[in-house]
Amino acid sequence: MKDVYTLADLDDPEVLNPAGAKPARLAVIGHPVAHSQSPQLHQPALDALGIEARYIRLDLAPGELTPAFAKMRALGFVGTNVTVPHKFEALEACSRLDPAAEAIGAVNTILFGEEEEILGFNTDGPGFVRAIREDFSVDVRDLKIMIIGAGGGAGQALATQCAREGCEQLVLVNRSLDKLEALCEKLAPLFNSDRLDGPGERLSALALDSPQLAEVAGHCDLLVQTTSLGLKATDSAPIPKSCLQPHHLVYDTIYEPARTRFLGLAEANGARIANGLSLLLHQGALSFEYWFPGTQPLEKMRR
Repeated sequence: MKDVYTLADLDDPEVLNPAGAKPARLAVIGHPVAHSQSPQLHQPALDALGIEARYIRLDLAPGELTPAFAKMRALGFVGTNVTVPHKFEALEACSRLDPAAEAIGAVNTILFGEEEEILGFNTDGPGFVRAIREDFSVDVRDLKIMIIGAGGGAGQALATQCAREGCEQLVLVNRSLDKLEALCEKLAPLFNSDRLDGPGERLSALALDSPQLAEVAGHCDLLVQTTSLGLKATDSAPIPKSCLQPHHLVYDTIYEPARTRFLGLAEANGARIANGLSLLLHQGALSFEYWFPGTQPLEKMRR
């Protein structure tokens, strides 16, 4: 069996489902996708629950998603996870969207329904809420939160979820402020309340090079890093060490390596830290529950 499959492999039964192997019925789609640890979460859960299915990695180039969905449905796939760069293309391919996916504007979980229906979900946001509760024993709605890299797909998803949860305050940080304009416009109505002084106070945007960054960060409870900085050992931290304080909860969505430079600096400054493995776990369990309602895969996935 291959570590990574392609669109062409979906047309070759002997390659996709060799003799003696469980049939491929679930996948994670990305480009690249060889690094994904999703099979290590989902396959043990499938096996433990006695489900005759295999979870595979499927590398698709941009534009290959729609034909792949047609082939997967014909092959009897239950559904698939979708990661970068396909989350927005997957949104367009769906015939029906879960409210979370619609609000976030991206899909990471597909369920192939009856009569050609393609159902789209996003478990990143809800999974993040569960991860923060598990790692820090607090609820997102009770926190003042800074999202670093809020202009990217992951940052937008988590920022949208924090706003939907009604967090105390949300600070969006990005290298380029113009990437945050549409997101701010979308989220502003969610902060129209009398808890503080309206959107201008509870929702704000800052550039990474803003001289106010350290001061604003100091007033936040939770700092969330959503950029790709930290995947390589030579990467710098996304924000200066001066922004990190002992009262902070610091979360990096990267899980490999387990301790990025950013998390190392935060811990050295006395902050409590956690990495993105808990997010991977919880969003994965939520996806599994959409595919197989009534199952409880979380602890099997955790092991």
